[in-house]
Parts: sequence; structure tokens; C-alpha cells
Amino acid sequence: MTYSRITGTGGYLPDKILTNHDLEKIVDTSDQWIRERTGISKRHIAVDGQNTVDLAEGAARRALEAAGRDAQDIDLIIVATTTPDRVFPSTACLLQKRLDRHGCAAFDIQAVCTGFVYALSVADKFIKTGAAKCALVVGAETLSRVLDWTDRGTCVLFGDGAGAVIVEASDEPGILSTHLHADGAYESLLMVSGGISQGYDSLKDGNGYVTMKGNEVFKVAVNTLGRIVDETLEANNMQKSDIDWLIPHQANIRIIQATAKKLKMSMDHVVVTVDEHGNTSGASVPLALDVAVRDGRIKRGETLLMEAFGGGFTWGSILLKF
Repeated sequence: MTYSRITGTGGYLPDKILTNHDLEKIVDTSDQWIRERTGISKRHIAVDGQNTVDLAEGAARRALEAAGRDAQDIDLIIVATTTPDRVFPSTACLLQKRLDRHGCAAFDIQAVCTGFVYALSVADKFIKTGAAKCALVVGAETLSRVLDWTDRGTCVLFGDGAGAVIVEASDEPGILSTHLHADGAYESLLMVSGGISQGYDSLKDGNGYVTMKGNEVFKVAVNTLGRIVDETLEANNMQKSDIDWLIPHQANIRIIQATAKKLKMSMDHVVVTVDEHGNTSGASVPLALDVAVRDGRIKRGETLLMEAFGGGFTWGSILLKF
């Protein structure tokens, strides 16, 4: 049986850091208020002229180096992003050009904060069917470009960044199962109301910014992630104690803690980066994975559960042997 295994990880964060104290100067908020409600202390922000593909390239090159691979080894590129550089071509095609890799399939996936989980699941299917042997999967976002910096309910939450993995065909177990879901009935709770097909005027007067009904999103997220934990474990005939590491979407420390409680897992075995990165949407899971791999916490052979929840609503999980 052919499995798909992660052979390298990479992350990239812009140099510019925006702390909670910096935010106190531009919006009615406080460091204490942000920390208590979200767990965030700072986030990275792309500077003028620094775009999503720039962050994606940084993460991709580090993942290639970690895997001991060259760009020419890649036969599939998937970029998960809600903030593409252009309407078209895709950010994946722009990244492909940067890497000087010509001819292989390259496309974007848009599932907001669940984007990387969706993208890695798609790459897994390509590899298991033999359609690809070495895939580059990237989550990259510049959410700061779609934030209303006068709305304290949203602008304090998000940051920019990119995370990437190299996924290769292997005879050894890697990705064990993936689980993807969505329900558009909740679209109004977390969204950007304007869009290209509605005409460029739809992006004016604040319609091009993220809006969120925080309390409602929190409730649905906690319940949904609890269910997908059960679904994933049941599908693999596993117990909660079989999971070595939880790598959750880094949206809010309270949501992360609630998911860990559902797993009866100590926070010592949960990768948390929300305090340093904020919510980087589709980049948050691969960034967290890369941090924990590079600092030595996550080791080969361990069982990891990735899960995410985002606008749409979308949600999903991936269970894998690292």
C-alpha cells in the first residue's frame, strides 16, 4: 500500500511584529483584554510590497531543504490561501515560477482557516492514487490586508505567515485518514461580504473586510471540533490516549483548550503558537507543525492529530504518523 508521508516542514513569518501594546495605540483595546480572551500577545504583519507568494516561497524553500529535496523533485503544488496575490493566476502558479519548476500541476485551495487541512488531504489523494509522488503543500496568508483596523473584535486576532510541507509517496504509514466538512448555512457568522463577481464596488465602504460574530463562532467551533475528534478516532479504531500531539488551528487559546479537554490531553502535548503568531488562518497549522518539529518536540514515529475550523463554515482533521 502506498502512503503519503511528510518528509520536510518549513515556516516563514514577516519581520514586522505588532504587539498588543502597539494595538492599544490604534484601536480601543488593551493587552489584558486581548490576552484573556484570545491568548494572543503579538502577531507578524507583512510590510508594503510583501505579498502572499513571498511568504509562501520562504516557507516552501525551508520545507524543501528539510526534506533534502530540490524544486525539480516536486510534481504537485497546492497553496491554501484566502488572500491570493491576484484574482488569477493562482498563488500556486506564482510560487511555481519563483521555484523555477515548470509543467507540474499547481493550484490554490480556498477553505479559509481549514485551507491547509483541505490542501493536505487533496495531496494525500493524489499520492495514494499514484498521480503524484512528491507534493509541496503550503498554507500562506496576508490576512492583515483584509482587516478593518478600527474593529477591535477582528483586527487583534489575525496575523500573516506561511507554513509548508513536502509530502512524498512511501511504503511506511504516514497520513492515516483525513476528514473534511463544510456547512454554508453559517456563512454570515464569519465572512468578507464583498467579492469580485459582485463587482469591485462591493469591496468598498468596509465590505472588503473580515466581519465576525465572535460568540456564535466560538460556540459552533468548540462543538464541531469535538465531533471531528470523535469521528477521526472512530475511523481509525483509536483511543484518545493513542494521540501523541494535537496540532490545532491557532484561532483562540480557549478553543484550543476545549479541544484538548475533549481529548483528555495535557496542554503539554498540544502545540500552541497563537500567543506568538495570532490567527494566521490557513498558515496556522503548518506553522505550528514546523515550530514543534524544529524545536524537537515532535519526533518521528509519533501520532499527530491536526484539526481546523474556519469561515464557510469549513472544518477538518488529519491523523498521521510523523
